[in-house]
Amino acid sequence: MKLLRLFLYLRRPQRIGFIEKMTEVPQLDLNNIPKHIAVIMDGNGRWAKERGQDRVYGHHEGVVSVRELVKACAELKVGYLTLYAFSTENWNRPQHEVNALMELLVNTIRREIDELNSNNVVLSIIGDINSLPENCIKEMREAEALTAKNSGLHLIMALSYSSRWEIIEATKKIASQVKAGQIAVTDIDEKLFEQNLSTAHIPHPELMIRTSGEHRISNFLLYQLAYAELYFTNVHWPDFRKEHLAEAIINYQQRERRFGKTSEQIQTNSTDHAGIS
Repeated sequence: MKLLRLFLYLRRPQRIGFIEKMTEVPQLDLNNIPKHIAVIMDGNGRWAKERGQDRVYGHHEGVVSVRELVKACAELKVGYLTLYAFSTENWNRPQHEVNALMELLVNTIRREIDELNSNNVVLSIIGDINSLPENCIKEMREAEALTAKNSGLHLIMALSYSSRWEIIEATKKIASQVKAGQIAVTDIDEKLFEQNLSTAHIPHPELMIRTSGEHRISNFLLYQLAYAELYFTNVHWPDFRKEHLAEAIINYQQRERRFGKTSEQIQTNSTDHAGIS
């Protein structure tokens, strides 16, 4: 019983007050920051409804949270940040909301270019890009080109994205290569499969955060999240700030990442590496 209480204590989020600089949070181990954080930005509509506003209002306020998160990750020198901005399932939402989201997307990307460059952020887009309106595609491609020479945080926006779609597309590519005689069936392995995914040159996420209290990954990076640590918070996305990111990372740092091994093996490996000079 005591062990159970200790486990639950360690798993609970540590509440952090207002943060000026992420690097000054004493509970954060700056030597154990996830290289890749993926985020399902959920709760914009619910946040707006709780305030008697239209769902679109929540999406507008959610942009502020994106800006905060990008700055915080850049400050912590996180290598990659993937944001689930618009899923293929989101096309089924009311047309006025979809139209507003597309307009918000275009305006936000156009407005944030200077900010991305000042923070040395590289912007990339993954998903079924051709299904988006032409003006969105144009703005995104221009933004990618204008930030391509930066060398800091890689910000990946998943737009009109579905992991099942991505896996099927990768399978089609590989099948075409086999049919063309470029590869043999026996050549197909994890490495080859990953080379045909949208995230081919991106390391797998180590931490996945979902806001607004839902406990599922909703067709997001199904293959890539195989060994990610999953963190769920009740905070709606428009309220998500640096302190909430810090709480998620501290929770991540308290976990033992075993990758199928035993605790004893992990501890032995850590001891062995510590003894190497």
